[in-house]
Amino acid sequence: MASLVFLTGCATTSGTSGELPTLSDQTDNQKRARIRLQLAVGYYEQRQMAVALDEIKQALAADPDFADAYSMRGLIYMDMGETRLAEENFLQAIRLAPNTPDFNNNYGWFLCQNGREKQSIQYFEAALKNRAYQSPAKALNNAGFCSLKSNDKVAAERYFSQAFQVDPGNPSTNLNLARLYFERGDYERARFYVARVMKAEVMTADVLWLAIRIEHRLGDRATAASLANQLRRRHAGSAEYAAYQRGAFNE
Repeated sequence: MASLVFLTGCATTSGTSGELPTLSDQTDNQKRARIRLQLAVGYYEQRQMAVALDEIKQALAADPDFADAYSMRGLIYMDMGETRLAEENFLQAIRLAPNTPDFNNNYGWFLCQNGREKQSIQYFEAALKNRAYQSPAKALNNAGFCSLKSNDKVAAERYFSQAFQVDPGNPSTNLNLARLYFERGDYERARFYVARVMKAEVMTADVLWLAIRIEHRLGDRATAASLANQLRRRHAGSAEYAAYQRGAFNE
């Protein structure tokens, strides 16, 4: 998963002697660029890509070295399927601010989504090396997911387990571990993690179907039936409920 944590600071402005630069050190152009980027993020979240790109263009006109703007533009182009342009912008952001964890995480996710899973891991690792990273579970989950895509289940388990240690309440982490242990045939551990997902009120069709299959494998027909009732009530038209109806527990 890519990250929308931007506005990382003012890397191009120096503070006074013995200090790191802060927002008050920004020039007027940098402040204008930051406002434009905030607008771009808002338009991106509303899926107004053309308007978001125009705001990015104006941000970079004000501050051509604004690394956050390049990373944001990379995300926009990635969503638009403009692979070459997305990569160019992600790399430019990293060149300008190589130690920014969100930039490395975003580029790693881009690589993973474009068939370059093994190459992506080094960028997730680069993000994790920054002790100031505020959302390491995101990069750890991404690294685990991309390790699975490259069929490295040992590395996937390590990354997901580390993500759990960092943020044990994260539903994505718990779901990733539940799926991993289910596929391995370790159904008790899979049950533990999927229960944590549902405790967080995540009752999507795929979560409920996974929980049903776990209980089916463990032989707890009563719990499986109760979960199936929830699946029917919440997601009667889903592919998962159709799979339950035809008894496709091994698909």
